[in-house]
Amino acid sequence: YGADALRFNLVTGNSPGNDMRFYTERCEAMRNFANKIWNASRFVMMNLTIDHVELPKKLELEDKWILSKLNTLIREVTDNMDAFELGVASAKIYDFIWDNYCDWFIELTKNRLNSDDQTTRENAQNVLCYVLIETLKLLHPFMPFITEEIWQALPHEGEFLMLSKWPEYKEEWNFPAEEAAIEHCKDLVKGIRNVRTEMDVPPSRKAKLYITSEDAGLRTVFEENKEVYVNLASTSEIIVQADKNGISEDAVSVVIPGAVLYLPLEDLVDFEKEKALDSKTIGSIIAAINSILCTGAENLQTLSSAIKLKIQKVDAWVRKSRYMNSAEEAL
Repeated sequence: YGADALRFNLVTGNSPGNDMRFYTERCEAMRNFANKIWNASRFVMMNLTIDHVELPKKLELEDKWILSKLNTLIREVTDNMDAFELGVASAKIYDFIWDNYCDWFIELTKNRLNSDDQTTRENAQNVLCYVLIETLKLLHPFMPFITEEIWQALPHEGEFLMLSKWPEYKEEWNFPAEEAAIEHCKDLVKGIRNVRTEMDVPPSRKAKLYITSEDAGLRTVFEENKEVYVNLASTSEIIVQADKNGISEDAVSVVIPGAVLYLPLEDLVDFEKEKALDSKTIGSIIAAINSILCTGAENLQTLSSAIKLKIQKVDAWVRKSRYMNSAEEAL
């Protein structure tokens, strides 16, 4: 699995003085983490046109959010390292890279990376590269080989990552308001993605989004930052309002902290297509159950597996049908 994966496995989740059982599965997980870092770094390098990294004077909302998160990480990891809490420090770096940087920040900057404006593209590249380099410095004591290899391929100053200056906490990089705004946008995107997955809505199908909240400040956050979540939420139009006026009764609702989201059912479901599929599904389920009942119980294990499979299909059909039924009642 590699020396870095082994090292990180032995450090993560361990505390001084405690014995630890060795699991090869954890080595595999740490190897996947190394692959995650490598792929994220390759994405950044593929989009780089700069040869010198410098933070732009004008920072976008997502830039302030990631810098604030990085600033907190630097302070906490430094404190943990000073206290020899290596397992805690490594776990925080792992969470930051996997969740904040790879899963969210890279996605949030893709539109800017593809912008026609050169300044917009370069500003996004600078922040992406800066945060990656600082994170590599924090990770280097735990995974020295992959971090050195990536750092050498990025625009940098100095001869070796190992000799670079340790990142320092900066008070001016605290952006609590921007952190809260992005967290609200993340809650929105996750809520919409969950309901679309539950209803089996294809990613290519766009839907109108209504955001209702009694909090005027929260409405302003959603209104002013539509470009942050419009693509991630697969929306065709976004309407922010205080109440449910003008929203159809059959709209699918999603509750998030401080707000309720509504997606018109007709934007998510092709009614005629779903009715045809439902009729076909019912017929196939009935035929399969009859076939199972006629086979007898010579092979109980096979029979049990087949019944479980049909129950899962029925459950999926029922979950989708409940949205259809609510729409039919509204009509």
